[in-house]
Amino acid sequence: MSEHQGAVMPSEADKRPSFFDRFATRVNTFVSRAWFFALCLAMVVIWAPSYFLFDTADTWQLVINTLTTIVTFLLVALLQNTQTRSDDAIQQKLNAIADALSDLMTRQDQEGEARELRLAVGLEQREGS
Repeated sequence: MSEHQGAVMPSEADKRPSFFDRFATRVNTFVSRAWFFALCLAMVVIWAPSYFLFDTADTWQLVINTLTTIVTFLLVALLQNTQTRSDDAIQQKLNAIADALSDLMTRQDQEGEARELRLAVGLEQREGS
């Protein structure tokens, strides 16, 4: 069994994401579909002729500006969550690969190369922290 000081192995990662993480993942899946883009485009197409329903052009513009700002603000927060978790998962997998490779090199009496690999990927710094 390998000693992986500092490197988080993928099997040791939290198996059950939080409610917010699950929600963000579902939203990410929902908004990344082509039909969601078509829905947004339809919203703009419906909004454009609504000009005649409003008293002023300013009110007409305010409607679309407010709607798109709110949607954008919320989606950025949710999509950033999924991107950060994806980046973290990739980094954990890369750390596990580098740690396993280092252990393999150590077992094959390639200590110098193993130390160099650990330094290159930053495993040495995490071991002490």
